[in-house]
Amino acid sequence: MATLGGVQSRASDADNFFRILAIIMALTVVAGFSVQYLAGRSSFGARTLVHVHGLAFMAWVGLFVAQAWLATHGPISLHRRLGWIGAGWILVLVLLGSLITIDVIQRGTTPFFFQPQNFLIANPFSAIMFAALAWTAIRLRRHTDWHMRLQICAMTTIIGPAFGRLLPMPLLIPYAFEMAGIVSLVFPIAGIIHDLRKYGRVHPAWYWGIAAVLSVIPVSHIVANSAVGDAIYAAVTAGHPGADVPGMEFAPPPTIPSS
Repeated sequence: MATLGGVQSRASDADNFFRILAIIMALTVVAGFSVQYLAGRSSFGARTLVHVHGLAFMAWVGLFVAQAWLATHGPISLHRRLGWIGAGWILVLVLLGSLITIDVIQRGTTPFFFQPQNFLIANPFSAIMFAALAWTAIRLRRHTDWHMRLQICAMTTIIGPAFGRLLPMPLLIPYAFEMAGIVSLVFPIAGIIHDLRKYGRVHPAWYWGIAAVLSVIPVSHIVANSAVGDAIYAAVTAGHPGADVPGMEFAPPPTIPSS
């Protein structure tokens, strides 16, 4: 049995639970974005930035599952080599996540169930929390008990958009953004239950991960509702259609075409 609080956990801690959880998380992402396409709310006719952003994040999802599989089935040498590719890929995701957020804000096309100014602050901050957790997991790669759990938590910080496409977001206004993040915690909570059943106690990595995910909610609200948030929103939208969109108001829902 792995030692949860030890300097380094044994290989037996890399059990199938993490592989299965990674696959479920990947399927959640695929389901969320597939639903939008099948419902006709998205298409392959989107602008280039949207395609690049989507391909980069789906590549990460594929790498995430591959790494979970290699960690439990090997070869570990390949897992380690791909890990260094992932370390660099994190930077790409943070950059693209921020760029697509800015693009949406400037176009004035923020989903109507989000406040644009909060959306502008929260999305990049979520990406920063993702990077912090993922890089910490890589740094602690020799401590496999921390490494695996922090990687699950890192993925949790960026899976909110998938849940945002599965949940009835318009019905959750004014807490749609918060609910998408909170529902995402189902994965670290599953990890907590796994730890309790297998080891009789909870690994501290889950607490750190959950704290990182939840921190996005108060931090984004504090910044968005401040003079700093106003200044950031004004600077980003200056000279763009988004400048005419009130930053802290919910837009009216789109008009449903009459048949």
